[in-house]
Amino acid sequence: MPPTLALPGSHPLLGPLVGLASWSFIMEAWMYAYRIPALSKYNVDVSPNMSTQDMNKNIPRSLQWPADNYNHLMEQPTVFYAVTLALDRLGVQDDVTVGLAWTYLGLRVVHSLVQATRNPIMIRFQIFLCSSVVLLGMTGKAAMAMM
Repeated sequence: MPPTLALPGSHPLLGPLVGLASWSFIMEAWMYAYRIPALSKYNVDVSPNMSTQDMNKNIPRSLQWPADNYNHLMEQPTVFYAVTLALDRLGVQDDVTVGLAWTYLGLRVVHSLVQATRNPIMIRFQIFLCSSVVLLGMTGKAAMAMM
């Protein structure tokens, strides 16, 4: 028998997962919106033997912040994706778990906005720490569900 389509809302953890994936594409667009014009404006050599670090030497740091954030969205959030899919597969859908997932998404969006605009390191660190605690809680929920 072929699998049936899930009713909307029967996998509530997928909302924040798709939300974070979507946000990553928004940050990618922001990165290119800054980076492509900067390459031309600052006469950056884009030959194959140039490293990213060499190219970035000529671009103001503030124009690199969206790219830095996009790279960060490819780091710890990958754990979020894995844990969220594990929780969904384990059938963990309680309000606390779903709330943690939405909170993680919200914190990552705030972190992106802070980093891509003003980039105050200590504020970014506090937001990152909060998101890490939320992700730790989600990971703990998944571990307990497996026991």
